[in-house]
Amino acid sequence: MEAAQAVGSVPILQAMGVRLVDVRPGFAAAELPPEPNVNHFGVTYAGSLFSVAEMLGGVLCLATFDLEPGGELDGCVPIVKESTIRFRRPAVGVVRAEASLPDAEVTRIRRDALATGKAEFVLEARLTDAHGEVVSTAIGTYQLRIMSA
Repeated sequence: MEAAQAVGSVPILQAMGVRLVDVRPGFAAAELPPEPNVNHFGVTYAGSLFSVAEMLGGVLCLATFDLEPGGELDGCVPIVKESTIRFRRPAVGVVRAEASLPDAEVTRIRRDALATGKAEFVLEARLTDAHGEVVSTAIGTYQLRIMSA
């Protein structure tokens, strides 16, 4: 699966209107529209913020590592092991979520996955509103691992 297909493969993300806006090796950014993600207070629902932050780990893996059949890491899938989010201020309007992995970390993850069949990494997602103000930050522990059939 290509990174661009990631949102479509998770129906709830599609229903939320999540849109990938910048995906390349080591970087992923997505936008979350206000509708249908507004809560009863008129701000973005916390669960929607969490979802758009968490999904970046999978998108980043798909964009960064060759997970396709016959690829270097064929059989590996990204999974989330743990995730926390800090809500800093109410989010109104379109929210942008982005996360990145430095080149050295990409190299380490690839090396560990090839050597042991799994590689753990930590990713921080930053969520901003239309004015560029940080509304939330999320820290996730992910694992790229070979799934047995």
